[in-house]
Amino acid sequence: MSSTAPTLGDNQHSAMFFWPTPDRPVIDRGDGIYLWDQDGKRYIDACSGPQTANIGHGNARVREAMTAQAEKVSYAFRSHFLNEPAESLAREIVGLCPDGLDQVFFTSGGSEAVEACIKLARQYALAIGEATRYKVISRLPSYHGTTLGALSLTGDPAGFSMFAPMMVNMPKIPAPFCRYRPAGETEDEAALRFANALETEIIHQGPETVLAFIMEPIGGAATAALTAPDIYYTRVRDICDEYDVLLIFDEVMSGAGRSGRYLSAEHWNVTPDLVALAKGLASGYIPLGACLTSSKIIGTVEDAGGFMHGHTYSASPIACAVGRAVLAEHLDNDLIGNAARMGAVLKGRLEGLLNEFEFIGEIRGRGLLLGFDVISDRQTGHALPAELDAHLRLSQEAYDRGLIIYSRRTLGGAKGDNFLISPPLIVTEEQIDEIMVLLIASLRAFAPTARAAINAD
Repeated sequence: MSSTAPTLGDNQHSAMFFWPTPDRPVIDRGDGIYLWDQDGKRYIDACSGPQTANIGHGNARVREAMTAQAEKVSYAFRSHFLNEPAESLAREIVGLCPDGLDQVFFTSGGSEAVEACIKLARQYALAIGEATRYKVISRLPSYHGTTLGALSLTGDPAGFSMFAPMMVNMPKIPAPFCRYRPAGETEDEAALRFANALETEIIHQGPETVLAFIMEPIGGAATAALTAPDIYYTRVRDICDEYDVLLIFDEVMSGAGRSGRYLSAEHWNVTPDLVALAKGLASGYIPLGACLTSSKIIGTVEDAGGFMHGHTYSASPIACAVGRAVLAEHLDNDLIGNAARMGAVLKGRLEGLLNEFEFIGEIRGRGLLLGFDVISDRQTGHALPAELDAHLRLSQEAYDRGLIIYSRRTLGGAKGDNFLISPPLIVTEEQIDEIMVLLIASLRAFAPTARAAINAD
């Protein structure tokens, strides 16, 4: 087993380029929550790739739907034709969403979906005569994508400072880390303090300049499933309404059933004005994302000339046929319900780790979007030394044992090293047992390194 942090920049020769990672084997096949490399080693995909493979790997229904559509027509440009898979998928998605979210614009992925949301918001402001509104407030830390527009919203200045001269850096407010709060402050009081920071920032920027507020209702890559107390969400909605600011939920990770509801917004009975969806929408079988909004917004924009935005593969017949097959798997097999049930089981098992591993800060999330952070002090949230590369060390310990978990360190490690445990929505309780055996073994292997760093601090 690995006992040192993996070395970056030692990839095997390839004609493709990506960010530096430890050497990785070649994937061979997948079935359910499992993957096998070409050497026959089995891995448990305990993070669904990057929280994408909702229905697991090797699904026959999806494969058949893709083939059937390809035999009819593989591509038809949206300006030239309507196509049945896209029209049907849009109606099916709307049928699962709260009232007021009844219009869909398809994209090729999450960054595009976020871009569509903010561009649509801007065009709506222009259509109603509020051209001074252009600023989109987001949270620090956060992650919204890597296109320049989405990147301007992403709260990770250390990671993306190289691109700063190329984009407008939008205003940020602190993400609601309510677990690490001052002594004497309740969790709800902390949540209100974080929510009220939005109002303070709107006033600071000038309400007439603020277009929208974008947030992940359940945190993703940047905050490992960070979830605020209920009062945070209703207060944010009220503030946006008071200042006529559009509320955008980035549900690229948390949507499409992963949280135990189709949209995680449903947990708080809060309806945003726009929603970005992707990842689980096509479960990794093909690129697909979506921007959801209301007829009110779309009608206003269309009356002003229409949505000035588009992508070559928007509403692709094959992509939407896959999306329909994926959604059918969710509905026919009660995968959204299973996400809620198995999420409760998994969260309980993860919370049990707190007794043995004092360097785990908190367990957070809803459904099967769960995560934890690794820190030096559970009361303050003080991070482990950045040079320890805890996010790499622990994830490599797991990988060596055949367990794939998602790890990330944002803000240079200022908020700790984060890990997501988010298996496919098909996971069973017996498979959760398998995940926990390997995760506990990985944590025990990592523990001496973490404790030595804490004691030296």
